[in-house]
Amino acid sequence: MSAPAPSPLAIVEAEHLPRQEEVLTEAALAFVAELHRRFTPRRDELLARRAERRAEIARTSTLDFLPETAAIRADDSWKVAPAPAALNDRRVEITGPTDRKMTINALNSGAKVWLADFEDASAPTWENVVLGQRNLIDAYERKIDFTDPNSGKTYALKPNEELATVVMRPRGWHLDERHLQYEGRPVPGALVDFGLYFFHNAQRLIDLGKGPYFYLPKTESYLEARLWNDIFVFAQDYTGIPQGTVRATVLIETITAAYEMEEILYELRDHAAGLNAGRWDYLFSIVKNFRDGGEKFVLPDRNAVTMTAPFMRAYTELLVRTCHKRGAHAIGGMAAFIPSRRDAEVNKVAFEKVKADKDREAADGFDGSWVAHPDLVPIALASFDAVLGEKPNQKDRLREDVSVAAGDLIAIDSLDAKPTYEGLRNAVQVGIRYIEAWLRGLGAVAIFNLMEDAATAEISRSQIWQWINAGVVFENGELATPELARQVATQELAAIREEIGEEAFASGKWQQAHDLLLHVSLDADYADFLTLPAYEQLTG
Repeated sequence: MSAPAPSPLAIVEAEHLPRQEEVLTEAALAFVAELHRRFTPRRDELLARRAERRAEIARTSTLDFLPETAAIRADDSWKVAPAPAALNDRRVEITGPTDRKMTINALNSGAKVWLADFEDASAPTWENVVLGQRNLIDAYERKIDFTDPNSGKTYALKPNEELATVVMRPRGWHLDERHLQYEGRPVPGALVDFGLYFFHNAQRLIDLGKGPYFYLPKTESYLEARLWNDIFVFAQDYTGIPQGTVRATVLIETITAAYEMEEILYELRDHAAGLNAGRWDYLFSIVKNFRDGGEKFVLPDRNAVTMTAPFMRAYTELLVRTCHKRGAHAIGGMAAFIPSRRDAEVNKVAFEKVKADKDREAADGFDGSWVAHPDLVPIALASFDAVLGEKPNQKDRLREDVSVAAGDLIAIDSLDAKPTYEGLRNAVQVGIRYIEAWLRGLGAVAIFNLMEDAATAEISRSQIWQWINAGVVFENGELATPELARQVATQELAAIREEIGEEAFASGKWQQAHDLLLHVSLDADYADFLTLPAYEQLTG
């Protein structure tokens, strides 16, 4: 067999990593280059379409189901492809980045699925992008182990039949990978993550009785789902694997996608595995799109917006009904609690909340749900076991009792809760702490006993921006202003310095994180994604 032609991709300003040549082979890079050549122009058009739609929402302050796709919604005959055996039972899914320790722990966790994350739980340093891919290859070849340098504890994989099924999440369409360029232009991060993973692992996974399965983040329209479907068709043809081997679960974590759930499933119907109900990104999307819609779109403190809020109930119940009508899995939201090794009372209260949340999802008809920590797997499992029993899912529950009008999804003013001064302080606290860790290359961060990812920082900075621009008056009589946000941020930075000590503070990126949070929270020109300016400051 002749050697593959040199890839037209250039690796730019990237540190050489151990065993990177196993990931960045000429053949794999040639595949990524072909994905870029064929599909990036459409990606660019769809990003421009997002901006046009956002401008329309700014003019109208409303959204509706699309008249041009009414026939798809009205046609009861179509269904998505049946779930493959490895994705038929998804009652508990664990999420996390693809570092070596997490890869082993997640696969061993007892969850049915591991969302192996190259997106919000992973800061896209070159090391995380490339070595994360290498860790997954090693796991499928059972060549992975890990020894914790601090504790000396060793980690190894359980037998194959006990491991979670991997569903990999690439970066969203808006992010580029600056270290891989084609004719001087960065390749979209989504195509890098998908392309390298698919090229190396599609056949390996088929041989293991599974397949290349994906979570698709931050989708905003059915046309974006169509683009992914065309990528799947091309990729399967390119590598000679059967059409329909790829399966994708779409995160409904933008307000616009909530109005196009059926259309998204229709576009992906030969490759669709389900929809997922996100939370923080969904709230972030509501703020982003309706940020100039006036008082009725002002969200209260993020922790006051539970999944039982009327507009969140409308969204989740519509998602379950839509999925089951079309034969797809409906996957619930995240239990982000991180158990405390020191405080049993904190754990008791949190475990009760997690149980109530998972009980509600199972009773509502969801087929599974997310957790962020292995200790939560048994709690979520018990909630779904109680409803499912021996059944792999409850797609037979059609939820025909659910009826959601267009206005129900954006009835933000149905909540009685209001923004509070403590909510502002929490947004600043969590925002600074998360961004600081992200700038050091960590995407999944435990803050105040919760596992936070980039969506957390997005809702934090968006709420600060919205409250200031809406002229919110807090319960203590203080007006939300840039000056107040700066004052709170200064106080929180000083509190962090005192908490962790001068040496740790100096060695971190605390001032940089403080400045970036204020920039994206106070700038009159609202940044579409915090991770865009943050990526410019990310080293590695």
